[in-house]
Amino acid sequence: MTEFETHMAREIAEAPEAVARMLATNAKALTELGRLYRERKPSHIVTCARGSSDCAASYFKYLVEITLGLPCCSVGASVVSVYGARLALRDTLLLTISQSGKSPDIIAFQAEAKRAGIPTLAVTNTEDSPLAREADLCLPLCAGIEQSVAATKSFITSAAMAAGLTAAAAGDARFSDALQALPDDLAKALALRWSDAEDMLTESHSSFVLGRGPSLPMAQEATLKLKETGGLHAEAYSAAEVLHGPMELVTEGFPVLVFSPKDQALATTRETARRLSDAGAHVITPDYAATRHPLLDPISLIQTFYGSAERIARRRGRNPDRPRLLKKVTETR
Repeated sequence: MTEFETHMAREIAEAPEAVARMLATNAKALTELGRLYRERKPSHIVTCARGSSDCAASYFKYLVEITLGLPCCSVGASVVSVYGARLALRDTLLLTISQSGKSPDIIAFQAEAKRAGIPTLAVTNTEDSPLAREADLCLPLCAGIEQSVAATKSFITSAAMAAGLTAAAAGDARFSDALQALPDDLAKALALRWSDAEDMLTESHSSFVLGRGPSLPMAQEATLKLKETGGLHAEAYSAAEVLHGPMELVTEGFPVLVFSPKDQALATTRETARRLSDAGAHVITPDYAATRHPLLDPISLIQTFYGSAERIARRRGRNPDRPRLLKKVTETR
């Protein structure tokens, strides 16, 4: 038996090295982008992405709004590609994130942004893709080839890129230094195993994954992976929003996984977990490998979770590399 039984397991293990490679490759570009951001002083930032990439864009949104105090909004590509809208974009820039760089709707949205005259930045794992070629600036993820349909190391490098862009724009030396140490921290996260969560989710039919602030996009990414690799129905909610309706679905033993980094939301997230537990839910809040900055802890959480997702899929009798109805590149219009 080989060390890694699946492509997904091997690619999860490659993520720390991929992050180090991405940071080294993009060091000069990130420094320059930070300088340009401070010169331009945009009033807001626009993102466009789908699937796992949109979870990375959502993480970027929280980092930008918390660190820079700047509104950041995700705009649906279909308003251009399907509905033909002409967008009044100004005093901003567009960040697209796409692992393949081939989705026609994301490419169409980027073209509309260029028509409107705003700078376009493309984050992609495919440097010769149409999205990369047509952007004003391409920031390569350098994650290497992913053979598993489920994106793992390319998502982690996308999230690390989001942190890199934010730290550069903020001129935050502490954040930047913590980011340079992230590959080592992710290696520690890789070594953790959430056995209790794996046991709980392997046997479940439906579940919640909770987060708040920057950990919410990681909860969303986690449920996406549970669906596509494990065939498990799972929904992500904010630890605040779950109390506004979804809590009614909780019955005795209902599985709830809580992503709870030690940030400003810790107290309120713990209170939500307690209320769900009192309602009968089986709540697990797993330990994680802390990073050198609380805003990076969500990346550590998803690094550890990915290993659990791969094992859950195999325990449920599924091949995590080959979902039944999915393929690696999804070209939506």
